[in-house]
Amino acid sequence: MIFPQLLRFANFGLLLLRLMAGIVFLSSGWKHLTDPGARSKDIGMSRNFTIFLGAAEVAGALGLMFGVLTQAAAIGLMLVMLGAIQKKIFAWHTGFWGEKNGGWHYDLTYLIMCLVILLTGGGHYVLLM
Repeated sequence: MIFPQLLRFANFGLLLLRLMAGIVFLSSGWKHLTDPGARSKDIGMSRNFTIFLGAAEVAGALGLMFGVLTQAAAIGLMLVMLGAIQKKIFAWHTGFWGEKNGGWHYDLTYLIMCLVILLTGGGHYVLLM
């Protein structure tokens, strides 16, 4: 290890990771909830499922950001990302980088971010494990 002295900041790094992922999922979920009709057409899902998806993203985002049931929130958001990746690969036939729909590299990045949060418990700066 080149910089072992940086390990003392690992929990702060995990907090920043949780906050960044939470902000992205919160904004995505909020889009689903504020206009579920238009959003359901964009993603090719029913209006009710879009509302459910938005609520799940918002709840998971708040869990990550505030450190409440962090691992459960990470698992839920990982399921959302697996669904998004599945949709992009098999339904929309989008490549990794994607010419349209942004590709699934973005979804994979957030899946891995949630996996790190799951495996580490989100670090020490959590309210309720």
